[in-house]
Amino acid sequence: MPTYEYICESCGHEFEQLQSITARPLRKCSECGKNQLRRLIGSGAGVIFKGSGFYQTDYRSESYTQAKNKEKSDGKKKAETKTISKETKSDKKPKAKAKDKK
Repeated sequence: MPTYEYICESCGHEFEQLQSITARPLRKCSECGKNQLRRLIGSGAGVIFKGSGFYQTDYRSESYTQAKNKEKSDGKKKAETKTISKETKSDKKPKAKAKDKK
């Protein structure tokens, strides 16, 4: 159902009203009670996306979310082990042997 905008020519009250397309325009103002309402020409019946469910990620299953979280945690663990292994390798480098000159 579209939303229509109205203005009262008598008191200047403006408001929006949700009505069926086949419904007759309102005539009586809710503020002053006079039959001076005029329906305004709006910007059209544009679609307004409010709330959840309008993005692809809103429909992700629980198993997908769990797998993604596991993947993130595995990636962090791999990065940590690479850093640790690099540190231990640099500590274990053999020292250069001094050649005896005789």
